[in-house]
Amino acid sequence: MSKIIKEIQEALAVLSIPEKAEFFPKFFKTGKGEYGEGDVFLGVKVPDQRSVAKEYYSKISLDELSELLSSKYHEHRLTALFILISKFEKTKDKAIKGEIVAFYLNHLQHVNNWDLVDSSCYKILGRYAFENQREDLLKKLSDSDEMWHKRIAVVGTMHYVKKGSFDLTKELVTQNLKHSHDLMHKANGWLLREMGQKNEAELITYLNKYYKEMPRTCLRYSIEKLDEELRQDYLKGRI
Repeated sequence: MSKIIKEIQEALAVLSIPEKAEFFPKFFKTGKGEYGEGDVFLGVKVPDQRSVAKEYYSKISLDELSELLSSKYHEHRLTALFILISKFEKTKDKAIKGEIVAFYLNHLQHVNNWDLVDSSCYKILGRYAFENQREDLLKKLSDSDEMWHKRIAVVGTMHYVKKGSFDLTKELVTQNLKHSHDLMHKANGWLLREMGQKNEAELITYLNKYYKEMPRTCLRYSIEKLDEELRQDYLKGRI
């Protein structure tokens, strides 16, 4: 173990809260969580993890970061992703950004629960794909048999949504409407809801075409910000 990895792990250990660490496995076992089975929790608050990441992102290499990202501890992996996000956001060098994206794609096996996906993919992969016209990266992930790869692809389009570009989001959501897992439906609905926040007419046009095919979870999330009367029309199928 490198010296800097040991420093980061010790810094997180000092910030740990045992009661919080005990909460997460119970949260998962009751079926309320979105964490991967087998994760071990230290109980470090996210703001504290971000503070550690801010302190160390410029000091740690990608090779060293892979060691932290492969840890069995959830907080180690999330802190590694916060560090990676900082590295990506702070550099202006396109080549270095490309190296960071390649690193991210080569370590997807360690980004295997929803918390890790949502905290990193659209800030790194989605932004890179948008800025460099690399939609193929997200489409390839969406075609994967791994559910979290599909989730990464869909959530990665959040940067497109924020920029008012919806075509890729709609394409990937439509592609995965029939997915078997409810958490995938939640991701789809969440992205559609955000699309509607940018352009409600765009969302309504999409809903009018596909709402009857949508699983209820996807539909419920996608219409969450619409007027009550319109939400009820979609839920009752009276459009």
